[in-house]
Amino acid sequence: MKRRILLVEDDMLMREFITDYFKKELWEVVEAENGRIALEIFEQTSIDLIVLDIMMPEMDGWSVCRRIREKSNVPIIIITARAEDDDQLMGFELGADEYVTKPLSPRVLVARATALMKRTEGTISSDGDLLIYGDLWVNRMAHTVSVAGKPINLSPKEYDLLLFLTKHDGKVLSREYILDSVWGYDYFGDLRTVDTHIKKLRAKLGDEGRFIRTVIRAGYKFEIEA
Repeated sequence: MKRRILLVEDDMLMREFITDYFKKELWEVVEAENGRIALEIFEQTSIDLIVLDIMMPEMDGWSVCRRIREKSNVPIIIITARAEDDDQLMGFELGADEYVTKPLSPRVLVARATALMKRTEGTISSDGDLLIYGDLWVNRMAHTVSVAGKPINLSPKEYDLLLFLTKHDGKVLSREYILDSVWGYDYFGDLRTVDTHIKKLRAKLGDEGRFIRTVIRAGYKFEIEA
């Protein structure tokens, strides 16, 4: 599945220049020419990463960053022509993850975006109780799951299944192994039980169900780079 970037930049030529480089690396790019439009798009579209210019008409990048951070932990890269330390500190205080100054190299920007996604997908909190995969958050202490800040109501078995998949991140798990491990060896159901629960789990996770991959003739795996 392609990663989707929201590029917020009022300079049309700069937007086209940056967009071309991201598309070459198979990113899906959604463009916004000002902060107001950016917020409207963000409310209606699933976004994996935001590249945000600071100096824009109608609503500046600082305001956009602040509004987004009130609702989401989506990775944000700020781009600006200003290189002052105070501006960089402001960006980080508002919750930006990266800060890039103009004139910028689109190739470097794409590399930073890719590296940032790798850091933010599949991270674990210092106490080990919070698992973060993109917008999917699993709080093992509280037994809660959320996507983009919205609570997801999972059945106990769906929750156990999700934890089991994340525990074996990157490994192909057969239906038999999943059934025995999650339901127990004394369970008398058939392998379709696994398929049914995987289908329901993906549906509830929405776009973040992308991490649960089907491996043909083998089973399933939870893959961070899905």
